[in-house]
Amino acid sequence: MRMQTSTVDITTSDGVANAYLSRPDDHQHPGVLFIMDAFGLRPTIEHMVDRISADGYVVLAPNVFYRAGRDPVGPLPDLSDPEQRTTFFQSLRPLFAQLTPEAVAADGKAYLDHLTDTAGPGPVAITGYCMGGRLGWQIAATYPDRVAALGAFHTAGLVGDGPDSLHRLAGEVTAELYFGFADQDQNMTAEQIATLEKALDDAGARYQSAVYTGAAHGYTMADTAAYDEAACERHFQELRELLERTIGSQVPSAS
Repeated sequence: MRMQTSTVDITTSDGVANAYLSRPDDHQHPGVLFIMDAFGLRPTIEHMVDRISADGYVVLAPNVFYRAGRDPVGPLPDLSDPEQRTTFFQSLRPLFAQLTPEAVAADGKAYLDHLTDTAGPGPVAITGYCMGGRLGWQIAATYPDRVAALGAFHTAGLVGDGPDSLHRLAGEVTAELYFGFADQDQNMTAEQIATLEKALDDAGARYQSAVYTGAAHGYTMADTAAYDEAACERHFQELRELLERTIGSQVPSAS
């Protein structure tokens, strides 16, 4: 199926965020907010968005780094080279610093508003990758009445030692949750996963937490060395089932 795709601009409180939008046709369909990883909007992200959209969803993938420009990340270097990898991630630090909790909340409202205007009324789902899972978690906690589901894949950094650790938002999230962790991810250890799960249990959350054996951080991204085809396909299947359970009933029946 060939999707209807376009680049759209979303007005936020801090400027204009460019985004990739994919939809099956001109009809209303449930909305999915796709939150990218740290490597920016690029063909790999567009391919993933189109694949999700083909199941009957309007999918919006914003450039969450828009404050630094429409393409602030640029071409990926050879991340297998330690020197290039270090330099590259150092260049991303100012972009991460712009994503304060206040900025994420304000951006999240703008993204959800645009998606609702485009897809139609009703709660939406979020799927997030790497840092996108953290941003999706924050948006789901800020707008619980608007987010019915959240899938977070190879997401780290959800558990810290301080009072502002993101796992402490568990009681504010009402969405059904799916976490697909990578067992080779040193930034989301088994102990940290257990801490998150306890917070979710204490909050009475509806969730699934899975650890993908042999998968590295970034396993869904086909343009990186971390890509794992089996793990990526598992992610698409788990996400498809999550969307069907939570927002899929909104898909208009064929007439």
